[in-house]
Amino acid sequence: MNTIGDLTKRQAGILMPVFSIPSPYGIGDFGKETRRFLDDTAKTGMKIWQILPFNPVGYGNSPYQPYSSFAGDEIYINLEELKKDGLIESFELFDGPNDHVDYEAVRKYKDPYLRKAYETFKKRLEEEPQLKKAYEEFNEEAFWLDLYALFRVMKDKNQRKAWIEWPKEEQNMTEVPVELKDAVNYHKFLQFVFAKQWQEILDYAHQLGLTVVGDLPIYVGHDSADVWQFREDFFLDENFKPIKVAGCPPDYFSEDGQLWGNPIYNWKKMKEDEYDFWIKRFEWNQKLFDVIRIDHFIGFDRYWSIPAGDTTAKNGHWEEGPAYEFFDAVFDKLPKLQLIAEDLGVLRPEVTELKNKYGLIGMRIGQYSLGPNEEKEDFILPEFCIVYTGTHDNDPVNGWYESLPKKERKYTNKVFKKLKLKGKSAADKVVNYSLNADPRIALIPMQDFLNLSADKRINRPGTIGSPNWEWRLEDLSQYEAMLPKIRKELKKSNRLVR
Repeated sequence: MNTIGDLTKRQAGILMPVFSIPSPYGIGDFGKETRRFLDDTAKTGMKIWQILPFNPVGYGNSPYQPYSSFAGDEIYINLEELKKDGLIESFELFDGPNDHVDYEAVRKYKDPYLRKAYETFKKRLEEEPQLKKAYEEFNEEAFWLDLYALFRVMKDKNQRKAWIEWPKEEQNMTEVPVELKDAVNYHKFLQFVFAKQWQEILDYAHQLGLTVVGDLPIYVGHDSADVWQFREDFFLDENFKPIKVAGCPPDYFSEDGQLWGNPIYNWKKMKEDEYDFWIKRFEWNQKLFDVIRIDHFIGFDRYWSIPAGDTTAKNGHWEEGPAYEFFDAVFDKLPKLQLIAEDLGVLRPEVTELKNKYGLIGMRIGQYSLGPNEEKEDFILPEFCIVYTGTHDNDPVNGWYESLPKKERKYTNKVFKKLKLKGKSAADKVVNYSLNADPRIALIPMQDFLNLSADKRINRPGTIGSPNWEWRLEDLSQYEAMLPKIRKELKKSNRLVR
């Protein structure tokens, strides 16, 4: 199987979150529509499918504030696959919006079927030794599962309040009370099914010759099983509230910076146990994906630390990250780990030195490289990197272009003309630039392949809630109409891997 680690050949791929894939179930999930999307992608000659995190989302439905770094969100479990496995007899199609994800409505729709499946599963465990064995092996392998399932049950028991608001004795629970055992087992069942269905999607992608790139946030949510279980690894006060939180400093794009609010790691403490939490995160995600894009790589060199309680990121300051000691420990334990370093933001030479020391491939963004904030104006990108037209945090190219002030748009038009970029729209031209540029790998968000506008943006940093993380295609017809054109562009740019 071709992998992103093989940089001897030029190749291309698509950035498409699972939740954005069309389906009749209110959200993209692990069903036949995702297989159809993978079939289509393989027909173009693309070799890479990059997704966003699919861990169980909490506040604001952000995949970068999940309840766990290890668990999967049960919202992605496909009902048709449950029926095929004999766990449910029938189901109705989702009666709700098709052009965006209504998370609450989809959960309400799927929940009764998931619970019916669990009741059937319990009976089959007693009757089918092979199923029982597979379930027990999964439970043993998923070292995080017991406490994660307990965490989810305790959240429900406490009206979904954050864990630091639970009664003190519940904040420190490690054993499952008898009366909650079945509820805990339900969540363990969900993770077993999630893992099975995802593995089938992963295997299908591999059969088509596709590499799957996952996404691992550098920080975890405070209200998560991660912090609940590994609380000593974070800067928390005596009541387990964050002392300082993560974010980004003010820059060209935001005069207030970005206040993410995630608790910051106590790297000194982590070093004492050889970065055990991080090793476990990488090791588990290595099972789920061929390659992992590690979010906010610059935070391992130094990170922006903001006093807890501040309303902006302005009063933060830089603190030194774990750098070489951390990655030495990681690659000593996981020598085959393949990482993409999201090295965007305020860079200093030490970041590049750290990345190069471990041979990690970095990122470049076409919007930035061609836009008015580009200083060098040579528009030449390094060969050893991945070029994206944009990411989940950017406007689609057409939206970015339309939002430029008149003077900056005029400048960008001159750049398009100077580089002789082909296409009717700004998106066409930036895709053309990215595919024909020097980087060995080009990854294009679905929105830019399809010439979509600003209202199809996935996330706007610094904002919480709708419409973030809700965008999805209504059907695959527009993408399928584009397949011959995409394949032709890949052939012209020498990105067809044979």
